[in-house]
Amino acid sequence: MKLIYVAIDGMGDLPIKALDNKTPLEAAETPNLNALAQNGKTGLMYTVGKGIAPESDAAVISLLGYDPFKYSTGRGAIEAVGAGVPIKDGDVALRCNFATVNDNNILLDRRAGRTLSTQEATELANITNQQIKLETYPATFELKATLGHRAVLVIRSKDQPLSSKIYNSDPAYTIVNGLGVAQSKVDMTLKTVAPLDDTENAKNTAALTNEIITKTHELWEKHPINIKRAAEGKLKANILLTRDASSTVPRFFNINQHYNTNFAALADMHTELGIARLAGMTAILLPPPSGNLQQDYDVRVKTLTDMLPNHDCFYIHLKGPDEPGHDGNYKLKTQIITAVDKYFFGPLLKQISLKDTLICVTTDHATPCDLKIHSDTPVPLLISGNSLGKENETKFCEKECAKGNLGLLENAYTLMPKLIEQCKT
Repeated sequence: MKLIYVAIDGMGDLPIKALDNKTPLEAAETPNLNALAQNGKTGLMYTVGKGIAPESDAAVISLLGYDPFKYSTGRGAIEAVGAGVPIKDGDVALRCNFATVNDNNILLDRRAGRTLSTQEATELANITNQQIKLETYPATFELKATLGHRAVLVIRSKDQPLSSKIYNSDPAYTIVNGLGVAQSKVDMTLKTVAPLDDTENAKNTAALTNEIITKTHELWEKHPINIKRAAEGKLKANILLTRDASSTVPRFFNINQHYNTNFAALADMHTELGIARLAGMTAILLPPPSGNLQQDYDVRVKTLTDMLPNHDCFYIHLKGPDEPGHDGNYKLKTQIITAVDKYFFGPLLKQISLKDTLICVTTDHATPCDLKIHSDTPVPLLISGNSLGKENETKFCEKECAKGNLGLLENAYTLMPKLIEQCKT
């Protein structure tokens, strides 16, 4: 029995007036997901916990069966592992954005307008690594661009270990019980990084991070890439936003040994790639978006089906709907969910048998278009295939899943053991 576990990033939402009070998932054309729901079981789920608007790392850790409050050490280390940047305990890793700030330290855009190419970001990161030397404390650093406006920063001390106990400079996220959590009301002012405790390690780490932010701003503001971007009417990528510091590498149990199975992960982003690697999975980073949705999902279906004979369980993370959720673009989010159904699930379901395959479909978090940020909204969940009973929903969406006989799961990390158990019955 195979398990195919699909997380459609940011798919969850809230009713939108312009969609006749439907969510994008409810408004989308999803005949394949509807069929899976009608021939399986559905429900709602808090991926991390009620009242928590999780970042993707904590949510995915939970989806894969790890209690994030126990296993997460911060997103930075996960990003570093996913990006292939060497890191050890005592280094500090941070998830970063190339962003845009004005002369008054007001953030004009946390993602430089989403127009920064990976090539531009890589050039800015490379010149940063070459030209900036740290002076506030004996340390070195490495900045690596990953995809678009995203990056990871690793700071390595030459003396004492560094500390993850520092605030974010990114105002959109805070730390709650060690986990990154989205802020619902954001003062878009660049934050000075301060220590979270009075230790010298935390003070040194905060000072080093602030030094890097200040010096990169000075370097990038008049860099030819940004001069050209300004001339083209684009936002400059002139500030480094930092968040989710971690100073220890997470130690997950090996998922294959734990469940006596053979897991593979197909990831759209370095976050999921890092988690999969740390969990002991065969992990593949899928090609970045080409602009052609059918072509992109064809690649994902082919990669999955080519790997089917060699693995028992698969985790597939599809980024699609999250970005238009952050941008408040409900029309595009609806279109992408429709495309996921048509171009991913449509071809996939023609190539597998639900008699010997268990399919679970959910999302890591809701990204409501009206909020433009992650929320603590419970997310839709469906499990179909194998010997599961049938339900009568006509539509896979938040409203119908609320009626499903899976009920409301209080967290996601208890789901994976149940899926594995179902596969072995």
